[in-house]
Amino acid sequence: MAQQFDLIVVGAGMVGATLARALADAPLRVALLDGMQLDAPLRARATGSGYDPRVSALSAASENILARLDAWSRIDPAYRSPYRHMCVWDGAGTGQVNFDAAALGENRLGHIVENWRVQQAVLESLGQTDVQLLGGRQVSGLTRDDELWTLELADGERLQAPLVVAADGARSRLRELAGFAMREWDYLHHAVVTTVRTGNSHAATAWQSFLDTGPLAFLPLNDRDGQHYCSIVWSLLPDQAQRVMQLDDPAFLAELEAAIEGRLGPVLEADPRHCIPLRQRHARRYVQPGLALIGDAAHSIHPLAGQGVNLGLLDVAELAQVIRAALVRGEDIASLAVLQRYERRRMGANLAMMAAMEGFQRLFHADALPLRWLRNTGMRWVDGMDGLKAGIVRRALGLEGELPELARSTDQAG
Repeated sequence: MAQQFDLIVVGAGMVGATLARALADAPLRVALLDGMQLDAPLRARATGSGYDPRVSALSAASENILARLDAWSRIDPAYRSPYRHMCVWDGAGTGQVNFDAAALGENRLGHIVENWRVQQAVLESLGQTDVQLLGGRQVSGLTRDDELWTLELADGERLQAPLVVAADGARSRLRELAGFAMREWDYLHHAVVTTVRTGNSHAATAWQSFLDTGPLAFLPLNDRDGQHYCSIVWSLLPDQAQRVMQLDDPAFLAELEAAIEGRLGPVLEADPRHCIPLRQRHARRYVQPGLALIGDAAHSIHPLAGQGVNLGLLDVAELAQVIRAALVRGEDIASLAVLQRYERRRMGANLAMMAAMEGFQRLFHADALPLRWLRNTGMRWVDGMDGLKAGIVRRALGLEGELPELARSTDQAG
């Protein structure tokens, strides 16, 4: 006998857990399913810095979503690292653009937060709801009959619901089982990720240099015991990434310091490095009858601007709003007509961001002298245009244009 629900969210990462929380007070039987256990606190990897290497740059819109759902306040402020400025420059030229939150009347551009802390905060807030947490379960099969989806689990258990949402990441098993077509291409880059200690303060600034080999970002983390820390994401050609991974610590620190032009003083220590192949994916459709894709299951993007999780949380806000509105009107929330409202509102925005990141990537890899001159001249021009810079930042923060209802909050994310 299969367990019956109105909605099953598959994937309890930051995005999937947030969707379950966003619909926890709706008149629905909601289940959140994941392969990991959901009844035990999450833990960071043991590192010298004390920071987990997996972090996200959360925008103001994402903070507001988490605040509305009683999750933001559950993240220890000592581990919410605000950044108020952003400095972006051409490592092979003279162009530079500086962004400042004060120009927008904001007290920060966003926060750098370890992924596991965001996930844990949302799961804790779910503990106060009727959402059923189904941890330690793997989906092995998916069928549809009589307008119900049946999930076959590895242990033989069966779950049924008219509406299933895939939030199980870039390599989504559910997306594959449902037969969604994908557009995919390899960036031909790998990201080297770790946490470093620097001699000088990051000054609440996100630093990003566009090098010939790929972009390098130093993302600010809160100081500890007077020591300064940053999370780094260094995008490199595969052979260069492998070479950097094989360097001993002194050589790696020296090369990293040179790559960032010593802007944060000496790079003194680094946690173990991780190398992640970069691949862009985008589903040709986000929905089919009774099934929707959100977050990385629908789209994965280059970490160039740190927008991945922010796009996913905006997916959550839009889909939750669509479902709530349909419930009020007495509509079938699993119908294709209802789910296509979510698809229409999010696909264009996600494609626009992905196209912009692809354009940046191609522009800064261009070796032709006229293009080098053009991008450096353009960066200097943009840096002098305060109104244009404010518009760019407001869009990146999710503050430009009409936001889903869930994303509008009077709470102060802080």
